[in-house]
Order: sequence, then C-alpha cells, then structure tokens
Amino acid sequence: MTQTGPEKIRIVRLGPEDVAEVMAAAACFDQQPRPDAAERFLRTPDHHLLVAYVEGEPVGMVTGVEMTHPDKGTEMFLYELGVVEGFRNRGIGRALVRRLADLATEHGCYGMWVLTDDDNPAAIRAYTAAGGKLGGQPRGIDWTFSPPT
Repeated sequence: MTQTGPEKIRIVRLGPEDVAEVMAAAACFDQQPRPDAAERFLRTPDHHLLVAYVEGEPVGMVTGVEMTHPDKGTEMFLYELGVVEGFRNRGIGRALVRRLADLATEHGCYGMWVLTDDDNPAAIRAYTAAGGKLGGQPRGIDWTFSPPT
C-alpha cells in the first residue's frame, strides 16, 4: 500500500483474469475500455496495467509496455497515465508512475520514457515529481489506420 497525503491508496497490477477490473475502472481511461482489447493487453506478458484505488474505488491507472531492441536492451514505455478528475493533484499519478518505474527496474529495464505535449502541464508535473527529467523537443509522427472490418 502506498500513502499519499491523508488518503491511503492501493496500487494493484492487473493480470489476465482482471478484465472486469479494467471495465470497472473506465473513468480512469480516455474512452470506454474494450473487453477484447483489455483481455489482449492483460495477457501479453510485457504489457503492464496498474490501477490505484482509494477506499476500494478505482481512481487512476498507468500502462506500460516493455520494449526490447537488439542493440539497446529493454526499456519501459509509459503508454498512458490517467487519474479521475476529482482525485487529481493528490499524488496519485506520481505514485502510479513511481510504481511503474519500480516494476521496470524489477523487470531489468535500463530506463523508462514517455511522450507528452507542452500544453499538458499536469502530466509534466506528475512525471517530473515521480523522478522523470525533461528531455528535448521530439516531434511526434502519427499513422492512423482504419480498424479491420
């Protein structure tokens, strides 16, 4: 259990049997989770989903994906961080990021990284408060594909 301020939060790493927990934590995500995608994510061993609970209610989540390259080894990509609006600025995001960093270390990752936009100061505060350092100004290049029919 992790304590932040006056609240005690419990951070749980979800596994393949926890699709219902993902669905129950829908408020932590940008969109309604899809059961098929949640099941696939959770059964992939190098994909990680941590959920923060306050008094039994899901209030935040972080996802990470281990990425291995032949000449670099394995690093953790912090895919997404979400905290329910009423629980922001209480250290929950920071606690989730720190727990993911701990998990990355446990899994032998040499580092962890995330991309965010300059117009997202809350994310920047959470990531730097959890020990991250601001890097350069990368340019994101996106591809968008139509879902299979």
